[in-house]
Amino acid sequence: MTQAQFDLEQAWADNVPSRWRWSRNKELLAESLSVSPEGTEELLSVSHLTGITPRSEKNVTMTAAESLDGYRLVDAGDLVINTMWAWMGALGVSKQAGIVSPAYGVYRPRPNAAFCPGFYDYLYRSTPYVMEMTRLSRGIWSSRLRIYPDVFLRMAIPVPPLEEQRAIADYLDRETSRIDTLIEEQQRLIEMLSERRVATVAETLDGYERTQVRRLVDHDRPMTYGILQCGEPVDGGVVYIGPSDIQGEGQSPDRDALRTTAPEIASAYKRSVLKSGDVVVSIGPAYGKVAVVSADLDGANLTQDTVRVALRPDLVDTRFFVWALLSRQTAEYWDYQVMGATFRRLNLGTLARTPVPLPAIQEQRRIAVYLDEQTAKIDTLIAEAERFIELSRERRSALITAAVTGQIDVREAA
Repeated sequence: MTQAQFDLEQAWADNVPSRWRWSRNKELLAESLSVSPEGTEELLSVSHLTGITPRSEKNVTMTAAESLDGYRLVDAGDLVINTMWAWMGALGVSKQAGIVSPAYGVYRPRPNAAFCPGFYDYLYRSTPYVMEMTRLSRGIWSSRLRIYPDVFLRMAIPVPPLEEQRAIADYLDRETSRIDTLIEEQQRLIEMLSERRVATVAETLDGYERTQVRRLVDHDRPMTYGILQCGEPVDGGVVYIGPSDIQGEGQSPDRDALRTTAPEIASAYKRSVLKSGDVVVSIGPAYGKVAVVSADLDGANLTQDTVRVALRPDLVDTRFFVWALLSRQTAEYWDYQVMGATFRRLNLGTLARTPVPLPAIQEQRRIAVYLDEQTAKIDTLIAEAERFIELSRERRSALITAAVTGQIDVREAA
């Protein structure tokens, strides 16, 4: 008995029914090295989320090879493994014929093997089996572990009676389909809530006269971007804010997480020193994120891809201004301004010309409180839906594991 077989049998000893026998993958499967002479067959995609599916059904941004000749042939019922991503569960039993990258492993059931494709698709992609493949994979970097054919074929595998394999596959098809339907409903709910959130902000800010951002700025502290070259981090140096530091809707960055620059570098950029209450907006490629500077960041600086907006407190409420910049109207304006550009970037001038609503200051404060309350309610509903999805996925994974290890007797469940 190999070490791989011993370890897996030991791990599953208390779960797998005694009526099931143990084998090794090589007794059920053989590696197939058949290749396509012309590459005209359906190109298949191997995903840890969906298993084996036609690549044409995926929204894939990677460019396909110009020629697919030499790609590996796949028959319906073959097990396909992305050898570099098996540790993530990027494998599955194909439901159709096609071709896959020559870097993938293709394993064909042996004639007369007790191999139900549906059952083994669930088993090979189950959490404990993927974990075992990860343990046996080899590589210097954890993100580039490989499961080699000789290792995979020596791995232990439980072999229930063929009829029970089919019953388990049918049971899991039914139960996971129900869970998947519930997940899809919650995902649609999240989409609807997200749309309502955007609409709530847009509708609340609609109908007011607008003015340009630059007319709301403190004349003594004009809009400006920050340090061009920040240099290496310096212990006890001056902290600075970049686009990647801006999270949430007006939330101030965490000082402890910010990078630092040398005081002599920062001293050359006194124009962009920040004060408590300043608004920082990301421009450049990652434009549109907004932060409000907290008191503990008084004296910090910012980088060239961020802009400081020091508002006139007699004209505009800071929280209202944040909502105005995060509104659909502003997003559409910025989208129009960068339309057709080779590189989609927002610049300081466009930000300065951005039109924002400007009701009376007391009305601004009322609106800001209202939007804080309404969006918080929607965010709570979204968080509940996301938690439901998370628990459902955990339930799905646990159900599959229990079924393929025999903890659920599907003969009784049926």
